[in-house]
Amino acid sequence: MKRVAIWGGIAVLGLGLGAATLSPAATTLKDEQRALIKAKQDALIAHQRSRQFEHDAAAERDEAVRAKRLAAAVAARIQEAEAGIAAAEARIAIVARFQAAQRARLAEKQGAIVRLVAALQTMSRRPPVLAIVQPGSTRDVVHVRSLLATVMPVVEERTAGLRDEVARGRALRRTADHAAAALREGRQKLQAERVALARLEAEHRARSQRYANSAMFESDRALALGEEARDITDLMDELEVAAVTREALESLPGPLLRPRAINGAAHAPVDRRPAATRNPPYRLPVVGEVVTGLGEVSVAGTRSRGITLQTAPDAQVVAPTSGRIAFAAPWRGYGQIVIIDHGGGVTTLITGMTRLGVKVGDNVEQGSPLGRAGQGRPTITVELRRDGQPVDIVPLVS
Repeated sequence: MKRVAIWGGIAVLGLGLGAATLSPAATTLKDEQRALIKAKQDALIAHQRSRQFEHDAAAERDEAVRAKRLAAAVAARIQEAEAGIAAAEARIAIVARFQAAQRARLAEKQGAIVRLVAALQTMSRRPPVLAIVQPGSTRDVVHVRSLLATVMPVVEERTAGLRDEVARGRALRRTADHAAAALREGRQKLQAERVALARLEAEHRARSQRYANSAMFESDRALALGEEARDITDLMDELEVAAVTREALESLPGPLLRPRAINGAAHAPVDRRPAATRNPPYRLPVVGEVVTGLGEVSVAGTRSRGITLQTAPDAQVVAPTSGRIAFAAPWRGYGQIVIIDHGGGVTTLITGMTRLGVKVGDNVEQGSPLGRAGQGRPTITVELRRDGQPVDIVPLVS
């Protein structure tokens, strides 16, 4: 009974942790197994990304670029820890499901064994020595002996089955203990990596303090555009126009005394702006499950222009690809939002964050930390636009 009680406590713990990781619809064993496989894959991908960022940072001579890649490596390790926690929680939920099924089997087998043992104990209260003094008792003893000879193989078979179930229960308990230890280790690693990222961000802010004046001017201008925009689409349109203007100005050559003449004809300066010929290399900004796809109609009747991912509380959000922060601030019910200008008319909008780690004018690389998701069951929405039109992200990251 003590062992059953311990198993029951582990099962309750496992089910509680599993519910924190899986979506409400993930109530079957197959759903939990799929969640475990996905979490392991996410952890492996994040680990590979962190190793690549560390390798690139070690080979980089530019201090600013090296700092960005180190921050991206830490952010990847944070996402690896988040995926590891999700895997441990899914594993605990699976073990709890097996333990619940085993307890049901044990209860069924124990009931039959208990009834049989009770009957045997009743018969044992009349020892064979009474056969000497009670008439007819000899025939009863012979009958009992023959009955026991028939029943004993059944008893041995059932007790062997019980021993096997107990052994399986011990193995399940060891698995649950390993999963719980992995969960604790993952949470400790997550906290340590978050502290490391906070330290790197503080160092980066200290180094970039001398650029505060120009950054503040650009940030104020972006906030002014946000106040003027009617909705988030207008805001992105305004920022795209500003980005195109900035690219056009940056592409112009230095001042010339006169236009260059070729064969007696003057020619205008060459436009060196990059053309939007293809989509940039892309990845999802957060570890999570897609709950809304591009073009899906919401309950309010609006059509989604991107995808929405449900993620873990306080999850790390990173840049899907490299670019320049065009907007970073809270905005009209969308939480903290970030708009990244990738150049060539390509922009990314990320909404639903509660904390930001970037500001307007920052240059980010793919995997650079942007901020954190909220508490509870937070959702992060990401929209990719090219020349003002929504782009399906799924083929780019699959």
